[in-house]
Amino acid sequence: MTDARFEDGGEQPLRLLAADEDDLKVVSALVQDAVLPAAEMTWEPKARRFSLLLNRFRWEDRTAAERAGRPVERVQSVLTVGDVRKVSSQGVDRKDADLVLSLLSLGFEPGEDGQGALVLTFAGDGALRLEVECLDVLLSDVTRPYAAPSGKVPHHPG
Repeated sequence: MTDARFEDGGEQPLRLLAADEDDLKVVSALVQDAVLPAAEMTWEPKARRFSLLLNRFRWEDRTAAERAGRPVERVQSVLTVGDVRKVSSQGVDRKDADLVLSLLSLGFEPGEDGQGALVLTFAGDGALRLEVECLDVLLSDVTRPYAAPSGKVPHHPG
């Protein structure tokens, strides 16, 4: 099987900026159920930047894939958070190279004057808290889509 191409669907790679809470809701929906090894997180204190390389489920393509009878897809994406002052974690060992995380959501806890905390919640009670000067989140697809290895749409019973 060959890789899919964005051109097959007349689509372009996603590149979305979240600068407020409404924007963040869109980005959060698009990264829900993304998976990544803990080793694919990078904190650059001097640049005040935190980045994650995600294997993102292509929620925006799900209906088209189902209608066409083709496999659902994932794509590698970089989620970059700017203006980060501090990073803390709970239940996530960022040094454990074998740890694979499943991202459930992004949330923002506002503070004074646009400051606040971006909270990344993972399955299994893990979380990262990024204290930020402002909301500056960029989601960029960096590879062509590929058939999701499981062949299934992520599902949350409940």
